[in-house]
Amino acid sequence: MDEIINRENPQKLYVQLEEIIKKKIEDKEWAVGSRIPTEEELCKIYGVSKAPVRAAILELVRQGYLMRQQGKGTFVCKRIISEGLTMHTSFRELMLEAGVSSSTKVLAQTVMMPVDDIDVKLNVPENMHLIYVKRLRLVEDEPVLLQEAYIPHNICPQLLREDIESNSLFELIEKKYGIKITKIKDYIEVTTPTADEVKLLGLSGCSGALLLEQHFYSGDTQIMYMRSVKRPDRFRFLIELERRAA
Repeated sequence: MDEIINRENPQKLYVQLEEIIKKKIEDKEWAVGSRIPTEEELCKIYGVSKAPVRAAILELVRQGYLMRQQGKGTFVCKRIISEGLTMHTSFRELMLEAGVSSSTKVLAQTVMMPVDDIDVKLNVPENMHLIYVKRLRLVEDEPVLLQEAYIPHNICPQLLREDIESNSLFELIEKKYGIKITKIKDYIEVTTPTADEVKLLGLSGCSGALLLEQHFYSGDTQIMYMRSVKRPDRFRFLIELERRAA
């Protein structure tokens, strides 16, 4: 018998569904290599809309439980458990490697509605207004890194008037607006750049680029999703974690 989504439970629907699917995989009810039900089927089975289904599947793909295959469906993966260190960290905004002097060009600073699967990645309703920021990082006038950030408009609407060419989004959110960032999830992979990314980063002749997706949280609430695409042939970027006493 399938587990039931409890709508009286304060836990979000996608989190409940994520736990249900994870349990089926860990209990080997859904075997490694098997295809799980489609999004439409999961909606019918658990009586939920597509948004929580997509959010649950996306998170389980990130955790290594599931794998999507274009045109074929979503399959159960053989998961490799990493025994990493648990660290108390101080967060800094994404930087280029030490010794590199860079500048920033603001390409967009506006309000928009979610497009594609941004509502799922940010875990917000499809009709929520978002602040959209698009910036190009340059080294010696050469484009190196393209960043797009999505922030729920109600979190800090004043951000639309801030100087984001000279100031860090991270520091504005934390220091000026007092929204403490308590956790960041980073996902790094190689991606095929879009036509716009090829043009802005000067990637002609390059078949791939480095993609970093970052999910910023304040407590249990996600407050920002940032997508950074870096050309693969110039410089490195730095994500710095600092161990602190518990």
